[in-house]
Amino acid sequence: MLYGFAGQVLHVDLTEGQLTIERPDEAFYRQYVGGSLMGLYYLWRNTPPGIDAFDPRNTLTFALSPTTGLPISGQSRCTATCKSPTTQGVADSQAGGFWPAELKFAGFDAIVIRGASPTPVYLWIHNGAAELRDATHLWGHFTHDVDTALRAELGDDKIEIAQIGPAGEKLSLFAAVMNMSNRAWGRTGIGAVMGSKNLKAIAVRGTQPVVPADKRAIVALSRGGAQRLPGSDVEALGKYGTADAVMGQQGAGGLPTRNWDSGVMSPAEAEAISGERLYLELLRGAADGAQDKLGRDTCYACVVRCKRVVEAEYRDQAIVPEYGGPEYETLATFGSYCGVSDLRAISYANQLCNMYGVDSISCGATLAWAMACYEKGVLTLSDTDGIALNYGDAEAMIAMLEKTLKREGFGDVLAEGSAGAAARLGKGHEHLLTVKGQEIPAHMPHVKRSLGLIYAVNPFGADHQSSEHDPMYHPKLYEGTPEAPGYKRYLAQIGLTTPTAPKAMNPEKVEFALITQYNYCLLYTSPSPRDRTRSRMPSSA
Repeated sequence: MLYGFAGQVLHVDLTEGQLTIERPDEAFYRQYVGGSLMGLYYLWRNTPPGIDAFDPRNTLTFALSPTTGLPISGQSRCTATCKSPTTQGVADSQAGGFWPAELKFAGFDAIVIRGASPTPVYLWIHNGAAELRDATHLWGHFTHDVDTALRAELGDDKIEIAQIGPAGEKLSLFAAVMNMSNRAWGRTGIGAVMGSKNLKAIAVRGTQPVVPADKRAIVALSRGGAQRLPGSDVEALGKYGTADAVMGQQGAGGLPTRNWDSGVMSPAEAEAISGERLYLELLRGAADGAQDKLGRDTCYACVVRCKRVVEAEYRDQAIVPEYGGPEYETLATFGSYCGVSDLRAISYANQLCNMYGVDSISCGATLAWAMACYEKGVLTLSDTDGIALNYGDAEAMIAMLEKTLKREGFGDVLAEGSAGAAARLGKGHEHLLTVKGQEIPAHMPHVKRSLGLIYAVNPFGADHQSSEHDPMYHPKLYEGTPEAPGYKRYLAQIGLTTPTAPKAMNPEKVEFALITQYNYCLLYTSPSPRDRTRSRMPSSA
């Protein structure tokens, strides 16, 4: 018996409109455990080398791990894989929420998508069955509106939906695939590939349980997570979300500011976009002190509840709970990268990204690049449709973001990403901060030295979730205290026994980068909640 797996892979040929079900044997599942491994297998098997990322023969895979759907914190994850239009290499991106678990409950371990439909369609998967349906009426609509429409159309409000927004339809190179209107397969242009296939959405619903080999052990793990949460480092992650990292990065000089010209904002500016300020002022229920109940969302079976839920206004525009709230990376890319300290403007920018379906890291970083070019005279008002892209100007940032999401005017150039925009304009290359064409996330190698190495060699471009971060190998954090044991108990198990100075770049730090990258590659088949959260630990810890 295949414990943890559903035992089925759904193959979708959009060109022919055909669906087939593969039932791999046990040897397949033992070799390709899930997640990235399974996605890479189908990508390499089905996608001819050298083709364009928007070629219908590009294979797009959504794959689960054996623990997805089990009641363990952090395990409702799905990896999407294809050829990237951004890096021209492998696209690899993860998302959480309830959609991954629901796909397992619907009876599938992966969806393998090839071809391109001549008209917009959506895929409807339910308890081992699947069908393609017309999506013309959904094309052009925002993500939450599509969620509402499909649940009404299919007659079940428990359906989970992965979809592209208007940005994916228009092939923005940093388009994402969204689920719950606020969880994103964000990096590497996954949404643009799905848009090139005219696949608007994948709706899933299932009631089939996931069967583990040892049910008692799974129950113990589930209960253990809840018992260990109070008083742990992860409890702060739950309260303040990944936004909790803002002040730590600021304190360490590693908060990318004004397109990385600096590692710090002013103290007042940093505090204004901090996780604490977000928690106290903008989370739903904050006015009544009820934000812990109303302003924190979660993924399937996760006790941490780190997802932000914002309810506020930016000028005359509502910021609604359905689009969640900004994570650390979004607060940095639309905040410190752009020199903006208006938390409401950043939260509204986050909402726009989720409505249109884009990666907030690359999108915000691209706007910061444009601001750098404008400030240095590389771009002028005649280039930017009359919008003065000065650092710190929240209104200008929002105005250009809207044009970028709609691919209007200069926004059509920026929708190619910063590297693509520089290539199209023939200028601005000296202000780029990209690896393999992908914008760098908000963790500075000046402070976290091993990340510079990982950014350079990572196969799918600069990424902050492909290895562990340097603070974990800080001697004090490595050893810990009797009251708060350090990371030695984890790292020593994989041979890392020589912690080194935080800003060192020596053989020990290179070994740390290499071995933790190996470890993360393994974890991507079955992501660990501990490893996924600790990587966001502030540099000053």
